[in-house]
Amino acid sequence: MQARRLLRGGPREHRRPDHLAGAAAAEAEQHADGQPPRHGRCQGLPHREPRLRDHRERSVQARLEEPVERGGAPVHLPQVGHGVPHRPPHRCHRLPHQPRHREHLRPQDAPHGAARPRQKYWAGFLYFAGINFGLTFVAAVLCVVFAPTAAGPGIPEIKAYLNGVDTPNMFGAPQLIVKIIGSIGAVSSGLDLGKEGPLVHIGACLANLLSQGGSGRHRLRWRWLRYFDNDRDRRDLITCGASSGVCAAFRAPVGGVLFALEEVATWWRSALLWRTFFSTATVVVVLRGFIEVCRNGRCGLFGEGGLILFDVGDVTVRYHAGDLLPVTIVGVLGGVLGALYNHALHKVLRLYNLINEKGRVAKLALALAVCALTSAMLYVSPFAVPCTACDPAFGEACPTTGKSGNFKRFNCPDGHYNDLASLLHATNVDATRNIFSTGTAGEFRLDSLLIFFAVYCVLGLFTFGIAVPSGLFLPIILMGSAYGRITALLLARFARIDHGLYAVLGAAALMSGSMRMTVSLCVIFLELTNNLLLLPITMFVLLIAKTVGDAFNPSIYEIILDLKGLPFLEAKPEPWMKDLTVGELAAAKPRAVTLQVLERVSTVVEALRSTRHNGFPVLDRPRPGVSELHGLVLRSHLVAVLKKRWFLPERRRTEEWEARERFTSAELADKAGDVDGLDFSPEEMAMYVDLHPLTNTTPYTVVETMSVAKAVVLFRSVALRHMLIMPKFQGPEISPIVGILTRQDLRAHNILGAFPHLANKRKTH
Repeated sequence: MQARRLLRGGPREHRRPDHLAGAAAAEAEQHADGQPPRHGRCQGLPHREPRLRDHRERSVQARLEEPVERGGAPVHLPQVGHGVPHRPPHRCHRLPHQPRHREHLRPQDAPHGAARPRQKYWAGFLYFAGINFGLTFVAAVLCVVFAPTAAGPGIPEIKAYLNGVDTPNMFGAPQLIVKIIGSIGAVSSGLDLGKEGPLVHIGACLANLLSQGGSGRHRLRWRWLRYFDNDRDRRDLITCGASSGVCAAFRAPVGGVLFALEEVATWWRSALLWRTFFSTATVVVVLRGFIEVCRNGRCGLFGEGGLILFDVGDVTVRYHAGDLLPVTIVGVLGGVLGALYNHALHKVLRLYNLINEKGRVAKLALALAVCALTSAMLYVSPFAVPCTACDPAFGEACPTTGKSGNFKRFNCPDGHYNDLASLLHATNVDATRNIFSTGTAGEFRLDSLLIFFAVYCVLGLFTFGIAVPSGLFLPIILMGSAYGRITALLLARFARIDHGLYAVLGAAALMSGSMRMTVSLCVIFLELTNNLLLLPITMFVLLIAKTVGDAFNPSIYEIILDLKGLPFLEAKPEPWMKDLTVGELAAAKPRAVTLQVLERVSTVVEALRSTRHNGFPVLDRPRPGVSELHGLVLRSHLVAVLKKRWFLPERRRTEEWEARERFTSAELADKAGDVDGLDFSPEEMAMYVDLHPLTNTTPYTVVETMSVAKAVVLFRSVALRHMLIMPKFQGPEISPIVGILTRQDLRAHNILGAFPHLANKRKTH
């Protein structure tokens, strides 16, 4: 985006229209005769003294006597009352209301809008709110009725899945379709949300469908893709999909790779680096192709722009030691405001959870109520600020009344624009582009920026959490850019860096203070702005904001994960966990359900129906009186055996080729089904199942004396679902298995529920 020059701050000289000059001259003559002007005596109206503007202190006669340059020589205009015939104005003629100041006019005081009836404003609001209402209704109905998991950004669920938590119905074809259509409706309705989070979810949904070879529910299957239908490849593909979504949203390929590494991926392998890079490179090539197709307005209002969204690369950034003070203030404010935003959003989301539990109607009503609030605030807020005169140095149309344009007229007179309406009545991308623009220190007033920041804070808190696809990135960027410019205006004595660059630093600081990311955000903002000279101070601001934010509360995504009840394991265990052993933790649980390698069908069915466990330890008796651990069998494998009715009439061990003939890898990779609908005859219940071919004989085991802190680190780093606990001493009368731990058992609040005395140690740490 081309940098725009500074607004000239001084007042403009407005030439007086000829028909007003004559009327004012007649009024001056009446004052000279000692007679009051007769404006209000027509039709029985009471007499009122005329209001004079401050800048009319000179008489009209004196202004008319001033020489005017014509052709290089001064020429005196003829004077009223000195030989020039003059027709006084009609006694019922009223002077149009003129504003008090030249430079800043109130929108409601504009000459072209003063004569409009009040119904025009109501009609405009109803038209504006009605369209927003309809678009929000479509997006909310799709999410409430067809795909409830498509609401929200989807990034917390992606983080949870890559951490080992599989949320049902999260990455299917219905979620993909609803996410695309719902995002279009939600963003177009003017709600304070972005498309970045939904794009990340869309990329993950596409990756999941590719890993499964299509959608079996909708009979869309590609057999050649079934090779990727396993947990490891599915995780890798979803990681690539998430990075591709960030790349598509910000047009930042390297930033997308680092976002996947820093934020969403729990387990990172070297092979993932080039795979995610290949994915983002493909996205950039496709984006570039569509940009070429959409040149010259072929794709409408939203089809313009290049690979760099907010280009400030033509600005040479020079900063010195004195600039560290305002930059540090921006970073500290970013951390504090980010933590406050997370805290307030946590409270609002808890309230929304109570409302959403009341059913579909409550969800839909909440979304429509937020839409009505948004429309009202966006429509009314620009009336609170005065109009600003256009500067001829802008280099573009000013003011504008069409669908696009950076200087919205919004009921202002000719030659003026409303700076707050230019931000609120533009798309989020255009608003960010305007507020990031360089060389525009006087384009936005301080009161307009304060109102803009307050409006987006309120709408951001109440919009996130309703039943529509939504993202957090762009609303936080807009709030941060506003407070960055506010800081530059308040610290103008110290701020020698361009105000647009302070907006960039404010946006980066607030995102880091809320999301607690550093490396990926730094690269994303460099790719967004195309200015490598910003790198040192951007790194400085991000580190300060993250450090300050971490001192108050967790990141916004961790808060959402906790509210959704997803058992996400953090990389760092709680300090008090080292005082508890896994043996003590297993003793506080019910005894583990075990199976024998040759087990009766009735025992297997009873174990599946009486528990919800997804893994069962398998024991073997090599000789009488001796029992040893053989391995671990998954619930899904047991269900597959029961569905296939692979039973044996006698106790014997089967060969591996028998299992390969009976089961395919795809069947064993399917998720566990329900056994309640399976019926077995008494003869079948008395038969046996050989678990040798289906058992994982090398499960991860730990000794009962290991601390819970070490167990958490091992569980997370190796991507485990189950961890078997072995006794410290072996013997004939000792069971080879002490217990089994799952992800839920290692969560901090679950441990504190079983061991309340550890809460005191938690406070001391």
